[in-house]
Amino acid sequence: MAVAAGVKTYRAPGRVNLIGEHTDYNDGFVLPCALSLETRVATRPTRKKELRIHSAEMGAEVAWPLEDVAGLKPQGNWTDYCIGVAKELLTLGYDIQPAKLDVHSTVPSGSGLSSSAALEVSTALALVNGRKIDKVELAKLCQRAERNFVGMPCGIMDQYVSVFGARHAAICIDCRTTTHEVVPLPDGVEIIAVNSMVKHDLGKSEYPLRVAQCKEALSHFPGKKALRDVTLGDLERTAAKIPEVPLARARHVVLEDFRVRQFLEAAVAKDLGTMGRLFVESHRSLRDDYQVSCEELDFLVDTALKQPGVYGARMTGGGFGGCTVNLIAAGSVPAFETAIRDAYKAKYAKEPTFYDCKPSAGAGPCRASASRSK
Repeated sequence: MAVAAGVKTYRAPGRVNLIGEHTDYNDGFVLPCALSLETRVATRPTRKKELRIHSAEMGAEVAWPLEDVAGLKPQGNWTDYCIGVAKELLTLGYDIQPAKLDVHSTVPSGSGLSSSAALEVSTALALVNGRKIDKVELAKLCQRAERNFVGMPCGIMDQYVSVFGARHAAICIDCRTTTHEVVPLPDGVEIIAVNSMVKHDLGKSEYPLRVAQCKEALSHFPGKKALRDVTLGDLERTAAKIPEVPLARARHVVLEDFRVRQFLEAAVAKDLGTMGRLFVESHRSLRDDYQVSCEELDFLVDTALKQPGVYGARMTGGGFGGCTVNLIAAGSVPAFETAIRDAYKAKYAKEPTFYDCKPSAGAGPCRASASRSK
């Protein structure tokens, strides 16, 4: 396909989080990897002084006069991620140039594989369009777009790994310092995400509530900046003073940060047994202390753990639906998928979708930009 004159295309990957769930907005540690599933945004200049965005997946095209972008309000749909990014770029001093953006994504929406961050980062790169921007600032401005405009009080993990993802490796992110360590994964193991094909609306209200509950727990530790600074000993000494629910939330975060460091050590040591055990411990904590799992996710995890060659399984992402992530011996994947598909269809009359999570590179320009004129 011929490349249209003046068209440049930028890509940003989704992610699967291996371990470290709901720790990023507590200044903690996370260990995700970027995926080959990605969002691509092709940008072409236009004569009209407008920003026009087309999405094939959404079947929609929307346009705004450039002079109106700074004052736009959230619409409660997918365009908010794009406009939020544009507004943050304006705040940083980047002008928004007249452009038509064509969005195409293979990251499934609502799956817990971070379709929103992939859209934010690819849109930001398309709007910057070759101008200089620091990579950490790119991740931070996309996070601000989701927090300030979309209204989701997310941490930095999704945007950061979309920018800094590494081929053949996960990255361990320190969410306070916004630095990371590349973590090669052992040979002979596959990372398979299983999409439950459900997303309960409860997640929209429960995510901000979890953020608030963590802040309530933190208020019982004067001098601590975030739950990341609270030790298990601190928690045990103060437990009697903290209401039951905030205490449970804090217990998950404190122990999950510890599990991330243990997982990092196990990955370096190629200790798949320990890596799998930590997966299971993380899921139980998310189910019982953080209460962000759901029946379908629990069923997928419990069923996975009965299959030959499965080292570990857990929910991944914000919760209340979306995906599980599974560590599986390479030769066991076909039988695993058959068993999970059959059991899930028999239980819920839904067919799950499977994703082979190959750790991939972070965001950037595409070398070859093919685009149809619209």
